[in-house]
Amino acid sequence: MRLLVFSDLHRDLGAARAMVGRAPEADVVVGAGDFATMREGLAEIIDILSDIDRPTVVVPGNGESDEELRVACGGWASAHVLHGESTTIDGVPFFGIGAAIPITPFGDWSFDISDEIADGMLADCPGDGVLVSHSPPLGHVDGVDQHFGSRAVLEAIERARPRLVVCGHIHDCWGQSSQVGETLVLNAGPTGRLLDLP
Repeated sequence: MRLLVFSDLHRDLGAARAMVGRAPEADVVVGAGDFATMREGLAEIIDILSDIDRPTVVVPGNGESDEELRVACGGWASAHVLHGESTTIDGVPFFGIGAAIPITPFGDWSFDISDEIADGMLADCPGDGVLVSHSPPLGHVDGVDQHFGSRAVLEAIERARPRLVVCGHIHDCWGQSSQVGETLVLNAGPTGRLLDLP
């Protein structure tokens, strides 16, 4: 299975059009959150992305809530909006969790959840699939001088052992990858990347 993965478009309409152009090269498209910026511009960018007809898995970032993303994607037939839930595409399970984990200092506009809440949401994360998390796992592609990732996401990876984790959120680590045991963790970034599922 070939994936096109990206994150953190942050209202960049040109980057969204580029994803639409590259989507035919992939079997599944994965967007790891932050389509909007500070809760603004979500409808416009989803309107562009909705031209993607490949199965597409998206999770909310901290720039939009899960409810806002579900409404915006209402007319996008091929989109699967996941937040604490899973879907199966061509036999491969995809599990998604959005928001910033743990809670950020950004204030009321940021869609955040605690590691404690995320623990419960990640309890059913299946193995041998793809985990799509806006926030990276703690200690992996989550900062340069300081780590901003999620303990709950790290523990879910260690427990479930997915084949791949697609994340974003930490801009300094866009395009970087890491390993948690056998699991590849990729901070996708807005330029997107094509890869074959490990």
